Amino acid sequence: MNRKLVITFSSIYVLFMAVLAVYYYSNDESFKGSVAIGGIVCGAIPLLLALFTKLQFNLPIVISYLIFLVGSQYLGSILGWYGLGWWDTFMHLISGAILAFSGIALYERMIHRNAGDKISPWFVFLFTLSFAALGGVLWEIYEFSSDQFFDMNLQGGGNKDTMTDLIADTIGGLVIAVWAGIRTKIKLKKE
Repeated sequence: MNRKLVITFSSIYVLFMAVLAVYYYSNDESFKGSVAIGGIVCGAIPLLLALFTKLQFNLPIVISYLIFLVGSQYLGSILGWYGLGWWDTFMHLISGAILAFSGIALYERMIHRNAGDKISPWFVFLFTLSFAALGGVLWEIYEFSSDQFFDMNLQGGGNKDTMTDLIADTIGGLVIAVWAGIRTKIKLKKE
């Protein structure tokens, strides 16, 4: 059932972005058209994984990812909400939390089944926080590289923008990491 929902939700997003791409390119709004093309690519990732792999999907993470894409690509870039000032920071806070949840899901799939009852809550906390922070760092490297090599302006505020984004990513990840550490500690006490 999860696979069908992932395919359905991802297809809707990809189709929505495809319609926007055609609309904006036909109206000579190439920036918005290129954002919509990026939306097609980003929305297609869970779709392609669902169609061509046997991965089991954590549906809340996929839905959160698609909602994040709506917030960042459609609301932020196409409708201009990034101009509000606080929207970029809010999106980084949310992305840090989503990355942390993704780190938890990855961690739970990678550990041996019997290891879960011996794992340190501090390790879960550090892994989750580190995963979220690394995701934020990789995104800022992408923004910096795009600005340097393609003459874009993704780091509109320079160093202040980069540091604010990294702090927001880390705070979003920190909240989920604390929750994950406490959850692990409670789980270990019950066993």
